[in-house]
Amino acid sequence: MYKIILMKGVNYITDEQGKKTAVVISLKNYKEEIEDFLDGLEAQSRVREPSIDFERAITKIIKNKSTTGKVSAKNKKIG
Repeated sequence: MYKIILMKGVNYITDEQGKKTAVVISLKNYKEEIEDFLDGLEAQSRVREPSIDFERAITKIIKNKSTTGKVSAKNKKIG
């Protein structure tokens, strides 16, 4: 047997057969949870991107700043 739990601020959109096809979630009630969920999706989407350790990244940023006098916000490949 299934138990239906109704949550304030969560509404489902259903098709003609009553099958749930989408959900509308109130940002007023669940803003932090939605932001955490979207952060997780973004992190997952980047799992195959090349990365470097934090200390090496900081060293590159400091070196670039001392050379150019500014920190570049461009997406450059570091490595």
